[in-house]
Amino acid sequence: MYTTTLNTHPQEPATLVQATKDPHWRSVMNEEFSTLLHNGTWILVPPVCASNLVGCKWIFRIKRNVDGIVARYKARLVAKGFHQRSRLDYHDTFSPVVKPTTVRLVLSIAISNGWTLRQLDIKKCISLRHPC
Repeated sequence: MYTTTLNTHPQEPATLVQATKDPHWRSVMNEEFSTLLHNGTWILVPPVCASNLVGCKWIFRIKRNVDGIVARYKARLVAKGFHQRSRLDYHDTFSPVVKPTTVRLVLSIAISNGWTLRQLDIKKCISLRHPC
């Protein structure tokens, strides 16, 4: 006889209230917030009546290994940039994106030299103002 158990795997929270009840999510949220502060991501300033305030929200993801076991919990605090208006709230945008040509070049150099490749998630020391 076969039996199945539903919801045996942890689920991503749908709300901030759900996330704050779980110590795993609270821990990764604290880590994310500390990293943003350490890197000088923003400066908290008092609101001006004529300004458009850009809110933020938490995004929660569970990263799993190939076998389905939880590898880590990931929480990101993201700005709701869709509330901004060009030339009023911002003038320039910057998004550090790696081009496919650069990835192919790095991979071919690594293979040519027999180097091993690893995945890397950079969290700290991204800001030039705070070198490690």
